Amino acid sequence: MERITKHRWMMVIILSFIICHLSFSFAYGQSAKQVLDKTAAVVTAKSGAKASFTIKGDQMNASGTIAIKGRKFQASTPQATIWFDGKTQWTYLKKNDEVNVANPTEAELAAINPYNFIYMYKKGYKYTMEKKNGSFIVHLTATDKRSIQEMYITITPKSYIPSQIRMRQQKGWTTITISGFKQSKLSDGLFRFNSKDFPNAEVIDLR
Repeated sequence: MERITKHRWMMVIILSFIICHLSFSFAYGQSAKQVLDKTAAVVTAKSGAKASFTIKGDQMNASGTIAIKGRKFQASTPQATIWFDGKTQWTYLKKNDEVNVANPTEAELAAINPYNFIYMYKKGYKYTMEKKNGSFIVHLTATDKRSIQEMYITITPKSYIPSQIRMRQQKGWTTITISGFKQSKLSDGLFRFNSKDFPNAEVIDLR
């Protein structure tokens, strides 16, 4: 009887471990999607938001500020100012006093706007998540051929504000660090280039 009881207890312990492991894996997989959804909701506040950023990569090293409202954004660095109204992008290069006008791709937007991932993760990516140093680290991997094959997004658990995005493109990794995120009431005019503010700038249409 004692041997049977011990055997049963061992089976109970093993089964309990398996059930807990499966339950944890299921909840963990679900939470990655939930965390991204909550982050997207915070970032896409209807009124808008502002933050500071630093970009480091093989093709770009810059620091500045960004204002966002839905898909619209305005990014400013000591070298350039970029406006995007959801379709058209204006890039003012201070050194040359010229403005380049273009319709950017998703990859080009992601390289400039650190929050563009919120429009990308729902299609064409699978994701996992781990908790490290008190933050959520969501790992996105492309399921088909895309210009951005991988992304690591670091998210603060309580606020669901992203603090860092690392993305892998063909030319290597780019890291965008974000700080001072704050929701603000922004007008739509902020995201369009106003020629009156740059009367001597040369406008080059690349569309």
